[in-house]
Amino acid sequence: AVRMEESGGGSVQAGGSLRLSCRTGRAMSCMGWFRQAPGQQRETVATIYTPDESAYYADSVKGRFTISQDKAKNTVFLQMNSLKSGDTDIYYCGAGLAVESTLCTSGSPRSFGYTGQGTQVTVSS
Repeated sequence: AVRMEESGGGSVQAGGSLRLSCRTGRAMSCMGWFRQAPGQQRETVATIYTPDESAYYADSVKGRFTISQDKAKNTVFLQMNSLKSGDTDIYYCGAGLAVESTLCTSGSPRSFGYTGQGTQVTVSS
């Protein structure tokens, strides 16, 4: 098992910003977030291939969300700006131990072998 610590999330009005953080207990090659409400389909929001910082973004968040990392601390961040009500969801941190760049930046759920406990993001209009 890999220890994963998520933080951030909460409630904000439309147009506002939030920042999510996810720290793992060891270095992972692929990290990111997906969102999924109970009973709904999962959507990969953003991923980062940690060796070279190549990234993937879902079309729905491009230009608004930015994923970054603090490699020394095995931590990734998701800066979420210009939030919309449609961004309301449970956000889960995901991590892959030996995932290659092509898979990591494809948006595939197979990028993540480990997931966090989830954090609620609520955007009110």
